[in-house]
Amino acid sequence: MDFTPALGFHFSVHFGFSGGGEDIRFQSVSGLNVEFTTENVVEGGENRFEHVLPVRTQYADLVLTRALVESSQLVNWCKNAFTNFELSPTDITVHLLNPEGEPLRSWQVDRAWPKKWSVSDFNAEENALVIETLELGYRTFHLL
Repeated sequence: MDFTPALGFHFSVHFGFSGGGEDIRFQSVSGLNVEFTTENVVEGGENRFEHVLPVRTQYADLVLTRALVESSQLVNWCKNAFTNFELSPTDITVHLLNPEGEPLRSWQVDRAWPKKWSVSDFNAEENALVIETLELGYRTFHLL
């Protein structure tokens, strides 16, 4: 059994609207988080503590960043959502890759939709890439 830790710099992101085949390059992926929301229940006659019970799962927004590039299917998907208010939820697969480029672990993000789309500031005093950030809401994710 191999106990080599996974490195987080080699990954790929595939959107369902591209047939799942097009790897849309990103600088970073964050937001693969899930947690329980809880409810506190006080037991009658017992004042020393409260029961904390899990209620439902809550998922963070998926945040994707990349250098600004010319128009692509992803840009058209976002423009259509924000300009025409035509939301087309799509599935996204995020693969963490091993050094050979093969999937080490994969996450399926279900019914993602663009929630926020932003571009980094322009500054004449810096020679930096313009970064595009896309925040996506989604229903759930699971390991493949």
